[in-house]
Amino acid sequence: MSDNRFKIVFDGALLPGIDLTTAKLNLAALYKSEVAAVERLFNGQAVTLKQGLSQTDAQTYLQALTKTGIEARIEAEPSIELNLADAHHHAPASSKPVFAEPESPYAPPQARVGENLPPFGTLKPFGVEGRIGRLRYLAWTMVATLVMLGVGSVVAIFAIALIASDSTAGLIVGGLVVVLLCIAIAVVTVQISVQRLHDIGWSGWLWLLNLVPFIGSFFPFVLMCVPGNTIANRYGPPPPPNTTAVKVLSSLWVVFIAIVFVGVLAGAFSAIQQEYEDAAGLSYDSSSLTTEEVEVEPAAEAEEVPDSADEEAQ
Repeated sequence: MSDNRFKIVFDGALLPGIDLTTAKLNLAALYKSEVAAVERLFNGQAVTLKQGLSQTDAQTYLQALTKTGIEARIEAEPSIELNLADAHHHAPASSKPVFAEPESPYAPPQARVGENLPPFGTLKPFGVEGRIGRLRYLAWTMVATLVMLGVGSVVAIFAIALIASDSTAGLIVGGLVVVLLCIAIAVVTVQISVQRLHDIGWSGWLWLLNLVPFIGSFFPFVLMCVPGNTIANRYGPPPPPNTTAVKVLSSLWVVFIAIVFVGVLAGAFSAIQQEYEDAAGLSYDSSSLTTEEVEVEPAAEAEEVPDSADEEAQ
């Protein structure tokens, strides 16, 4: 009698906390296929993903499938009993495995149809869809800041010229341009932050934490430090590798932030030290004045004593 054999069955169920899009992307990445090729597995009908496995191999396959977020199960296959009376022709059953047999039982299953899933997503600088990593987030933030400073300088020069010419209409137009510029920079900054949140696997609505007092001061540093997901998540495949320009710009931005941080700390320390020295000087002046008053009072009393003695003699 041969050993019992098992099969992997999937009926479209997902693990708690996993959404359908993420499960499809992860399963497509596991089978190295497109999402469209695995969508037919989520029609609610039981499908055999793998059969003829030993119990150990079945557990190995089940662990790999569980990491994608789907809830597959192991079922025992009936024992094979040869009986000529049961021999008959029949149509292929729907429980046949969908995917081809790999050469090794420990190799990841391969899809028979569909092209390979693109390993990286498409960059979309002016949108909230997609993902960007930490270095690209720093580089894009630096570019947005430089653009804002450059355009702001040009607008400031025109504003000074309009003020000198006493042009009311020009001042109004200049003010509108400044407002539109600020709105555009704010929108681009929000879009960059949302894509960074997507790379971590968080919702883009968490950007609103920047508006919370105290928390908003540290939240940008969270986006700079927390690494993103290395595989596809519900917001799409991982971003493409960083180019040399991205690495250079991000390094310069980190150095600039460090210089500003050190400068702020030095300025704060200098202000505290100056305030301490001023307080110490005032305290010293007050103590000196009190000492002089104490020394002058006995001398005045000594001068009054002879006068009182002369009065008694008279």
